[in-house]
Amino acid sequence: MQLHTTTTGDGERHVGLVHGLGGDGATWQPLVDRMLATGRCTVTTVDLRGHGQSPRASSYRLDEFAADVAEALPTGLHGVVGHSLGGAVLVRAVEHLRPRRAVYLDPGFHLALPTTGLAGRLFWAVPPLTLGVAGLAQARKGKEVRAGYDAATTALLDGARERFDSRMAIGVLRDVAHSPVEVAPPAVPSTIVLSDDSPAVLPDPVARSLEAVGWEVRRLAGVHHDMHLEAPDRVSELVAALI
Repeated sequence: MQLHTTTTGDGERHVGLVHGLGGDGATWQPLVDRMLATGRCTVTTVDLRGHGQSPRASSYRLDEFAADVAEALPTGLHGVVGHSLGGAVLVRAVEHLRPRRAVYLDPGFHLALPTTGLAGRLFWAVPPLTLGVAGLAQARKGKEVRAGYDAATTALLDGARERFDSRMAIGVLRDVAHSPVEVAPPAVPSTIVLSDDSPAVLPDPVARSLEAVGWEVRRLAGVHHDMHLEAPDRVSELVAALI
C-alpha cells in the first residue's frame, strides 16, 4: 500500500502527522499552518489506507496501517504526532520510524468498550447497534464542538468524510478495542497529550501506569478529542515545545 503524503515547509525540524479515523492529512491544516508560521518546521502528512487520497483496501488491520506508515514516513524524523487512531497506528510503527520524539494526542490505546466475558460477547454480537448507542453522547458533544469551528475547518472535515471508506469503521474499532497497548516503557521518548474526552480512548488508570514506566503524560484542560482542530494554537505551542 503506497500512501498519499504531502510535505510542506522548509524548516530544519521535520515532523510527521498521522490522523485519526475518518480524517485525512488535510484535516491537520490548522496545526500545519501554525507550525509552518514558525519557520522552524517541515511537515509531512499521510493519508492512511482508505482515507483521503490513499487507495482503499480489502483489509484494515492495525498492523497493516502501521506497516503502511512505517514505509511512507522517513526514519529519524525530529518528531511524529499521532491523533486517536493515528496514535494507535504510530505506537506500532514508531520502533521502525525511530523519531527523536513521538507525541500522541488522545491516542486510541485502550478503548473504554467491553471486550471480555458476557458483556464483551453481547456488545460485539451486534456492533452497529451497540457502538451506535455507546457513541450517542459523544456524537452530541462532538456536534456541539464542531459548531464552533470556522467554515474552512468544517470544509476540511466534510471533505475527509466524503473520501473515507466507512466500511472499515466497525472493524477498526473492534481491532483497537481488542488490542490495547501494552504497559511498557516507550520505544522512543514519548509524550501523551490528553483532552477532557480522553477516558474514552485512554482511561486514567492506564495513563498513570504508562507514566510510571517512562511515558510523559500532559493534559490540555477545557478541550475535547479533536484538540488540534478545536485549539490549534495550544496544540501547536505544545508540539513546538516538545519537538
